[in-house]
Amino acid sequence: MIGKDSRGHWVVQDQHHLCGGLFVTRAEALKFAMFESGNRPEAAIMVPGVIELDFNSKPDARDAVNAYVELQRAA
Repeated sequence: MIGKDSRGHWVVQDQHHLCGGLFVTRAEALKFAMFESGNRPEAAIMVPGVIELDFNSKPDARDAVNAYVELQRAA
């Protein structure tokens, strides 16, 4: 997911809350998202409204395993 936080920074956050970052420009956020998704444009979703970077959510073990498997397939 790509969008802006309440302070105007560009945010990238994966759906499992395991990977993400804050960026100054949309281009840098998109570049990071594309790299992390294995250059799959369909995996990068622009979020309307506000999105806040959150690493505090605790995905269950299945989510973590599924995220790892997805990353390995993309590599």
